[in-house]
Amino acid sequence: MEPLEIKKYPQKILRKRCEPLEQITEREKMLFEQMLFTMRLFSGIGLAAPQVGIPEKIIVAEVEGEVVKLANPEIIGIKGADNLHEGCLSVPGLGVDVERPYEAIVKGFNANGQIVEIKAKGLLARVLQHEIDHLFGKLIIDYLPFWKMLRFRLKNKQHHHIKE
Repeated sequence: MEPLEIKKYPQKILRKRCEPLEQITEREKMLFEQMLFTMRLFSGIGLAAPQVGIPEKIIVAEVEGEVVKLANPEIIGIKGADNLHEGCLSVPGLGVDVERPYEAIVKGFNANGQIVEIKAKGLLARVLQHEIDHLFGKLIIDYLPFWKMLRFRLKNKQHHHIKE
């Protein structure tokens, strides 16, 4: 299997709001597998479809051997708070302290097209929330204090040309 190309900030696809899926077909089942393969290859623990150039509500994650494949994921419950240093395959070389709920209940379609609810805690809850952020065009840099975000954007603009 060939890995998919990971889109990097500031590519515009990373800022798009993704479209929901109507159903899970063989195309989506294959996309779940390709995304999982790509995520593992680059030592990630989560990946969202816009990170591989597809503006659709699809995410994958793998934490401590638990694999999650979801289409149209939505957070329907949260509890607690936790602060952790996060990285992102689409924003390499940057780590950001992000406060998120410690527990999350996420609802979506699994790879078989069935509606499921995942009750996640700790790292898995964090990864699911991080990937769902991607579906709305939100990146870890958006959690930076304003002055750090400006500094990051200026530095990034000098080193990269924006491309689609």
